[in-house]
Amino acid sequence: MSDCTGKDPIALQVLGDSMEPEFKDGNIIVIELDGVIENGSYVFAMHEEEYIFRQLVIEEDKHFLKPLNDKYPTLNISGLDAIHGVITQRAGKRRREHKSYV
Repeated sequence: MSDCTGKDPIALQVLGDSMEPEFKDGNIIVIELDGVIENGSYVFAMHEEEYIFRQLVIEEDKHFLKPLNDKYPTLNISGLDAIHGVITQRAGKRRREHKSYV
């Protein structure tokens, strides 16, 4: 049984290149499940029954999940209820790849 609660951060590995150049394939991201959601935040969200990692964009009361790599489409979401966490840190193989987003 897991002792994780909404207050415990989780760490996941980035897979793919949709968030390059900021987040490279293999980077580790730390997600705060109860983090503060703001326009421009990097978020962990649910889209079409799959979890996805993107940048949140809010324009005129519309919500989007935007990849940083232009090869991928920007996705519409119904609202902030699709957001399940906020990325607060990135770690890579080298110390210079470590970054905080708080």
